[in-house]
Amino acid sequence: MSDRTPVLAFRDVNTHYGAVHILKDANIEIYAGEMVCLLGGNASGKTTTLKTILGYVPPTTGHVELDGENVNGWSTAQRVANGVTMVPENRRLFKRMTVRENLEIGAYLRHGEDLSEDYDRVFDLFPRVKERLAQKAGTLSGGEQQMVAMGRALMARPKVLLMDEPSMGLAPKLVAQNFEIIDRINKAGTTVFVVEQNANMALSIADRGYVLQTGRIVLDDTAEALMANPQMREAYLGDI
Repeated sequence: MSDRTPVLAFRDVNTHYGAVHILKDANIEIYAGEMVCLLGGNASGKTTTLKTILGYVPPTTGHVELDGENVNGWSTAQRVANGVTMVPENRRLFKRMTVRENLEIGAYLRHGEDLSEDYDRVFDLFPRVKERLAQKAGTLSGGEQQMVAMGRALMARPKVLLMDEPSMGLAPKLVAQNFEIIDRINKAGTTVFVVEQNANMALSIADRGYVLQTGRIVLDDTAEALMANPQMREAYLGDI
């Protein structure tokens, strides 16, 4: 992989919240078409990783790259315009707005473009979303809200789709359905970076994975190898 340019990369990234050192010499590479997961427990630095990608948290040292370009000085809007979109934890829909209006917000940087193919893609993945277009987003079930949040992100036509804890707050059956859809999105050509505590589910669809412990990446391997890694099994996977 070293002869290719990653679509997204961390290069020796350190971040701080005041005096607190969060990410410690983090190196991550994600290549076009891949599904990569970032695993770790609470307070491991997973959310800070996403905030750093989006520009909410600047690196103290090191830098973030998009398509090989250092984007440390870029605003969040610039990063989104260049193909990075996130499905946030707990969906964060505009609950008083309709489903259609939430989807339109996903395409706000594509003002004036024909969105018909994008709507068709979302409706193909989520037929129920099409049925709920005129409904207020806040009246949907948790599973339906997750569908709308994913659809909203896809309306931006992302190069890299960031997923923040997609299993959070969902029943086990819906978690499985959710990851099946994420797998379909990836297989259709979208690069996906999943931040997740449910290691079993994430590794079942990922190509590769990174494991964070207290801000350091302690494991980095193929999903298959991580599933078989004794350290990984003991700490994150349980008896599988």
